[in-house]
Amino acid sequence: MKIYVGNLSFETNEENLRKAFEGFGEVTTVNIVTDKFTGESRGFGFIEMSNKDEAMAAISGMNGKDMNGRTLKVNEARPREERDNRGGRGGYGGGGDRRRY
Repeated sequence: MKIYVGNLSFETNEENLRKAFEGFGEVTTVNIVTDKFTGESRGFGFIEMSNKDEAMAAISGMNGKDMNGRTLKVNEARPREERDNRGGRGGYGGGGDRRRY
């Protein structure tokens, strides 16, 4: 089960996040989303846990908890919405459709 973790401190790294959630069960993956240009954290990430009951316990146990001075927002991750990469904002840009067939 995939879990969204928001409002992360910029000091939080994947190892800290893994340790915080391992108290609820087996963490299979941890990914903090970073800016593609600067490499800095964007303040949110995703955790995957193999057991749904453990994941639900982690969501209820970690939502609203303080981590590195920030109050975490934790919930079940929603599927990523399909985005149109054809410029979107008018003018030229966006690089066209990058989907592979």
